[in-house]
Amino acid sequence: MNYKVVVKKKAAKKLWKLPLWVQKKAALLVMDLKEKGPEQPKWQNYSRLSDTEYHCHLGTSWAACWQHQKNTLTIEVYYVGSREKAPY
Repeated sequence: MNYKVVVKKKAAKKLWKLPLWVQKKAALLVMDLKEKGPEQPKWQNYSRLSDTEYHCHLGTSWAACWQHQKNTLTIEVYYVGSREKAPY
């Protein structure tokens, strides 16, 4: 089952300012989200933040957060950036 992944404008803008290797890992995460859905246990420090929100680490200093409403095929990536400023 393929999901639709939407990267919020603010997250996309911030993503382009991050190191290239972080951008590549974020692209891999988006591909995994499209193919496998919001549950991503293979990603480093993956955890469920609430019933609809999830996060994982892209590296030692970088994190990504996304949300998925039940009974939909849309996943929204709302944060990609430093772990210190992550909204969790």
